[in-house]
Amino acid sequence: MADSIREYEQQHLNEVIDKVRTAEKKAQGNADSAQKEVKNINQQFGDIHVNSDSYSGLMDTAMSVRQQQQMLSERENSWQHANRQLQTLQRLERTPYFARIDFHEEGEKTAETIYIGLASFTDRPDHFLVYDWRAPISSVYYDGGLGEISYQTPDGTQEVNVKLKRQFQIKDGVIVTIFDTDETVGDQMLLEALGTHSDTKMKSIVATIQQAQNKIIRNTTSDLLFVQGAAGSGKTAAVLQRVAWLLYRYRGNLNAGQVILFSPNQLFNDYINQVLPELGEQNMVQMTYFQYAKRRLPSITVQSLQERFESQEDPATKQITKLKTSLEFFHATKRYSRHLEKEDMRFRNLMFNGKVFFDRKKIEEIYYSFNANYHLGNRLDATKQELVKMLNRRVSTEIRAKWVEQQVQSLNKQELDDLFGDQPREFESADKEFKFLARQIVIQAFRPIKKAIDHNRWLNINAQFIHFMKMAPHFVKLSDYNLTKEQWDQQTDDTYAKLKNRQLDANDVTVYLYLYDLITGKKGERDMRYVFVDEVQDYDAYQLAYLQFSFPKAKFTLLGDLNQAIFTKENSKTLLNQLSTMFEPDKTQVVQLTKSYRSTKQITDFTKHLLTNGEAIEPFERTGELPQVVISENNQAAVDTLVATLEQYESEHDTTAIIGKTLADSEALYEELQQRGIKTTLIRTENQRLVSGTIIVPSFLAKGLEFDAVVVWDANQQKYAHEDERQLLYTVCSRAMHALTIIGIKTITPLLDQVPKNEYKKIE
Repeated sequence: MADSIREYEQQHLNEVIDKVRTAEKKAQGNADSAQKEVKNINQQFGDIHVNSDSYSGLMDTAMSVRQQQQMLSERENSWQHANRQLQTLQRLERTPYFARIDFHEEGEKTAETIYIGLASFTDRPDHFLVYDWRAPISSVYYDGGLGEISYQTPDGTQEVNVKLKRQFQIKDGVIVTIFDTDETVGDQMLLEALGTHSDTKMKSIVATIQQAQNKIIRNTTSDLLFVQGAAGSGKTAAVLQRVAWLLYRYRGNLNAGQVILFSPNQLFNDYINQVLPELGEQNMVQMTYFQYAKRRLPSITVQSLQERFESQEDPATKQITKLKTSLEFFHATKRYSRHLEKEDMRFRNLMFNGKVFFDRKKIEEIYYSFNANYHLGNRLDATKQELVKMLNRRVSTEIRAKWVEQQVQSLNKQELDDLFGDQPREFESADKEFKFLARQIVIQAFRPIKKAIDHNRWLNINAQFIHFMKMAPHFVKLSDYNLTKEQWDQQTDDTYAKLKNRQLDANDVTVYLYLYDLITGKKGERDMRYVFVDEVQDYDAYQLAYLQFSFPKAKFTLLGDLNQAIFTKENSKTLLNQLSTMFEPDKTQVVQLTKSYRSTKQITDFTKHLLTNGEAIEPFERTGELPQVVISENNQAAVDTLVATLEQYESEHDTTAIIGKTLADSEALYEELQQRGIKTTLIRTENQRLVSGTIIVPSFLAKGLEFDAVVVWDANQQKYAHEDERQLLYTVCSRAMHALTIIGIKTITPLLDQVPKNEYKKIE
């Protein structure tokens, strides 16, 4: 029976592949034809004769150019569309589908069979040989076993009776394995997928999406979808499939440019950048939070990821951080901005030729001359208009200045031609010609002032930011944070000193930007429809409130693991409470993913006991070796152990990561291994790319990544000493898929104390 099923399915697969190949040839022809047309139009551009004999001749030429541009744009769109179609068919040729479901719909005479793959494929109109995994009916594959199942369609809930659920593994057009299952996605299919080696690029998980992940992917009702997922629970992969699903579901009304993903670092951006193209979609806008912030502050140096990780905070500084990053401080910034509608706005002089052109006192007088109905954005616009009027009046008086007369008299022919431009050169008198030229010179000279007015350079945002910091104790109660006025004033002085050197701490950047946006009446990017924030546990409430302000029309998907908060540490625990006040409770959904798929059962059991609340993490039943804990008597012995471990790992695995706590630890180890002739790649910054083989990476850059094998380097009782480093140790250990070794020099971290002794092998 099994052989006849395999034979039937292989024959069906062969027929589908034949039809895909036929469609491929046609798509290739369309792509070639469109490319040829683009080339021809580009050649015709060079043949356009510019008729400059008359105005109408110029107009005809312009119209001809415009028509050619439109035609070129249309043909380029056709070419891109044909190319995308061709790439989809090429993917389908290798693996047309991964599942089959047979179901009976009420009212229909016969059962229906459908196959599910990466993309839809028809051989004639409305005759689907393969359904896209994102189609409504495909939800049945992910959400239920056999029997009565309901699924959501754009027209409402639909019910079907599922008779058969079959899963395939297909390689190069041949069925490798077939599973019939009455589960959602069978464990055997998942085991096959999880048993593979890791890569330098994340892969799509469409064949093995779990029921809980599918709920995340197809959610349409929540303004805030909060995904709390254990390390390796597939939350990032599910969210990337969610982006692909949204682009499919709202095709025509949503494009990739209206979706933004904030990721933990640039290294991670590079790791995930193939998932959407693999699914036939364009990548969304992708950046880290601090890239987003620095894009608007090009002249200010913002604390780096490494500096944030390695900064040491005394108890008072910790409390100041807690206050500055709170939702309360976000609201205090707003209240302070309202105060500025009446007084205390800081201005700067606008200069011209080394002298004051518009005095800041005069600007202040204009700014506060408007009535109380004028809010900050209105005041800004009205002040700008008044300054431009004053500038225009100054043009008329300035043309009589001595420097202007000297400049007119020294003009050469080229400069004269530039000033006249297309203007007729016939003047009633020499005086009128002089006035025309003088006016042009003054307008040109005043351009920097006009630019300064337009770009709000008459506002002194640095002084305003420091003034707010000094005034903050009037807007928040310092005693609620166990802070004194003296402690607050000291940190304000430190912030001022840094700002004078064009530097800002990470905690101050968002306050600075939000204050500027309030003062200038910025309303945020209203075109953005979906905002995704990964590793949300390392964000603070102020940052998330600012993102909500910056993208007022967007729905938010926040995902992370509160157990992996390596920057916000214990402050992350209050994040959910603060979020509940930012979004409507009935439009908020919290999804918990407790099952960890990345690591073997042995590694997951070990890592979850590093946490104080780790019992909620559920391992997937994939077995492997116990983690190793090695205590070496000195650095030399530790490196010997590491080299021996690497030899073993390199023969068994594709990717191995040695994770040092700091960059300095990682650099020192890299030098030592180089001297021994051991080839590794050191990841120093987030702007590097992952490579296969063995890499050395500092802990703060390992977020979100996964490797076949992981060695935690020198996890001794000094390096990982404190309770607030539990989450960091958990994070680095949980990067391992198949093998984990922890090496300590002389001692081992006390954070292993609560891990049961039978869950690891200890070697001394």
